[in-house]
Amino acid sequence: MTFRVAVASSDGKVINQHFGRAGQFLIFDLSENGYDFYELRKTAPVCGSEETHDDLLQLTVNCLADCQVVLVSRVGPGAEEALRRSGIRVFAIPGLIQPVLLKLNKYLRNQDKNCRGE
Repeated sequence: MTFRVAVASSDGKVINQHFGRAGQFLIFDLSENGYDFYELRKTAPVCGSEETHDDLLQLTVNCLADCQVVLVSRVGPGAEEALRRSGIRVFAIPGLIQPVLLKLNKYLRNQDKNCRGE
């Protein structure tokens, strides 16, 4: 099984963006062989925008709808709830992207096996 993960990063190396301030998300696919970069998705930051907060929040959530997980440095309760309602899990884990993706991949695979009773 492949898991799609969105990472809030300003530099492509570190998970360093608050969900509401992120202007881009790096999208990765996690597989049994590790992970691969899929694409970069630009978003309008939800916080500090002239537009309606709820509308921008929903646009960002919709932009990430094919992802099972979002990694951020921080996330507010409203954004966390909007992601959860869309079936997206969010983890606030600031740090280097590579080791976090590897740990997340192992965690998700173990959890998937446990759900299937293996």
